[in-house]
Amino acid sequence: MSKRILNRRAFLKSAGSVAASVVVLSGATTIMATNQAWAMTLETLAPGEAEVLLRMTRQLYPHDMLGDIYYAEVVEAYDAKAKGDPEIVALVKEGTAQLDQVYGVPWLKLSPGTQLEALKAVEGGKFFQSVRGHTVVALYNNKNVWPSFGYQGSSIEYGGYLFRGFQDAGWTMEPDAEASPPAFTG
Repeated sequence: MSKRILNRRAFLKSAGSVAASVVVLSGATTIMATNQAWAMTLETLAPGEAEVLLRMTRQLYPHDMLGDIYYAEVVEAYDAKAKGDPEIVALVKEGTAQLDQVYGVPWLKLSPGTQLEALKAVEGGKFFQSVRGHTVVALYNNKNVWPSFGYQGSSIEYGGYLFRGFQDAGWTMEPDAEASPPAFTG
């Protein structure tokens, strides 16, 4: 009997295809990334609305080092919030329609710069403020994004930062090697 040696690339490729095919739907909509690296499960919002919210959250708080999966988690949390509040569902429907009407073209078909202009046009509205307020909390409270920003997390349970990470910052001053010490005049 011969052994089959599976390298990392082959394993990830086969595991990804198996994992992607094992998606169980129970009255929910699942949106998968084009590379099948993540999926977003929705129970209330329509897929088109979720896509608008996904791109909108990235436009509101753009971080190149963060993948879309973190913004998808924000949209999933907003979907869960909408499940218990029909007012949010109506707000999203009206807000996405309003974004489409700014230039008379579906907002998702606009260039990123034009999408930003359209967002600026509706920033005073309730929809924009609701999504913005939710996104700032949901995105930055996600412990998975903290390392990307260099934040080590809470330290209170470890006795604070004094003996854990306080000196990790690069702002400590090094003495200038070329400067002579002050002369003693005494």
